[in-house]
Amino acid sequence: MTTPLIELRDVSRRYDAGPPALDDASLTVRTGEAVAVLGPSGSGKSTLLNLVAGLDRPDTGTVTVDGVRVDRLGEAAAARYRRAKIGMVFQFFNLLDDLTVADNVVLPARLAGLGQREAQRRADGLLESLGISRHARAFPGRLSGGERQRVAVARALMNRPPLLLADEPTGALDSASGDDVSRLLKELNDDGQTLVIVTHDLALAQSCTRRTVRLADGRIAADAETEPVR
Repeated sequence: MTTPLIELRDVSRRYDAGPPALDDASLTVRTGEAVAVLGPSGSGKSTLLNLVAGLDRPDTGTVTVDGVRVDRLGEAAAARYRRAKIGMVFQFFNLLDDLTVADNVVLPARLAGLGQREAQRRADGLLESLGISRHARAFPGRLSGGERQRVAVARALMNRPPLLLADEPTGALDSASGDDVSRLLKELNDDGQTLVIVTHDLALAQSCTRRTVRLADGRIAADAETEPVR
């Protein structure tokens, strides 16, 4: 049996004096899996995502991603970890409006120290494969929501991360654009990309993942294999 790409062991995280955002949660995700993390607001979805991404630390328990003990990382090491191991896609795209599409996509590679020529070559390939190469010189504000999310996915994949995290990736899109992004995520997973989607949208989970983890009050209430809806 292969070593998990993600392994959370007995993880708890509490903020202030309220109930724990995550309460003794354990979870493994293996390379090549597509997993949807579902639950209502306040169930612990965002906390789980932030712990895996190294944006937060647990109070107790361990978080390991691709052999890295993320819970032990300092701020600078966590930033390096995210550049090397994690691609992130957000609900509201988080693109830089004063940069062109191509420059938005190239930026993570340049921050990671990749040379300009190789970074541009890689960006050109991603934009072509995602069907948005014609927008390379456009600014994000000129694109539709679905196109902007495709740019965000290209940017997330720029450093060839082993793990792609998506936080409500269709939440700001109309239904047609949301379906388009859902198909894209499924295609990425079919090509071998490990994918964790945090969402409250059951239809998104069913369309592009093969496993559903349900959170309730900071605990993992269910963890089941599913078949994507065709």
